[in-house]
Amino acid sequence: MGGFAESYLGRLREVVGDRLLLMPGARVVVEDVAGRVLLQHRSDFGLWGVPGGAPEVGEDLTAGLLRELLEETGLTADVASPFGFASDPAYETITYPNGDRCQYFVMLYAVRAYSGCAVVNDDESQALEWFATDRLPQMLPNMRRTVEAWVRHKATGAFQMI
Repeated sequence: MGGFAESYLGRLREVVGDRLLLMPGARVVVEDVAGRVLLQHRSDFGLWGVPGGAPEVGEDLTAGLLRELLEETGLTADVASPFGFASDPAYETITYPNGDRCQYFVMLYAVRAYSGCAVVNDDESQALEWFATDRLPQMLPNMRRTVEAWVRHKATGAFQMI
């Protein structure tokens, strides 16, 4: 596991600075047997969100997501099922505390079968906790919309475009 500076995005940031980047990404809603979702208390914004990230060079989106899941939570999954896609610039354009800006185009996945124990595994998270979907903590708006889309998908089976 390399740090941000060694990642594709980290190397790209060295060249473009904080200019707006259009970025592919993936997020995962991990659900336990009680129907609770795993959230990470993010160290960048100090708010809760779902695990996820961007693929690295030579990596497909699903493989990148499963790698990020392991790196961020210590959980291993063999299958991640897509349930939606997020691209609304009003929610998916993010300015980070350091001034970096990205507009994300994000495949939304769900994982219900995993192994391992959820533990803070990197410096991107301050904590990991399981939450009922009707009792979510203060979250980044795009992350809350992701969980809400998961709830709608479970109720309807419809692919969610948010």
